[in-house]
Amino acid sequence: MAGRIDARLAELGIVLPVPMAPVANYVPFVVAGDLVVVSGQVPAIDGKVAWAGKVGAEVSVEEGVRACRQCFINLLAQLRTACGGDLDRVRQVVRLGGFIAAPASFTQHAAVMNGASDLAVAVFGEAGRHARTTVGVPSLPLDCAVEVDGMFRIA
Repeated sequence: MAGRIDARLAELGIVLPVPMAPVANYVPFVVAGDLVVVSGQVPAIDGKVAWAGKVGAEVSVEEGVRACRQCFINLLAQLRTACGGDLDRVRQVVRLGGFIAAPASFTQHAAVMNGASDLAVAVFGEAGRHARTTVGVPSLPLDCAVEVDGMFRIA
């Protein structure tokens, strides 16, 4: 039987992918008490980076928003595994961290990161409202345009 969050994902037309394996020496998530910290997720679809390059150069702001949205979908896939398959255990999206690869003159980082933040609220409602950090960086692993990590409170 599908849970409330699975039903909401279906309403949004979102099918969670198989979680990606780490690309280096780290684990995809850590459960510490009632917190789950999910390692940074890249904008991959079917295991391949879908948005590469710098936002504001090779990648448009609109594409960056979609890339951050995809990162949050990939966060949810890891989170579902951390929750034993039951996303209804999520009580709060505590924090999201966004890394936007961009030229030094780029200033629209927050708008790009809204791709992840808006989806968090769309999926979890009020429990999706979260603290956030968004920073611009000169480059990211695999030439990804963006990367998003997260912290969640679970039951």
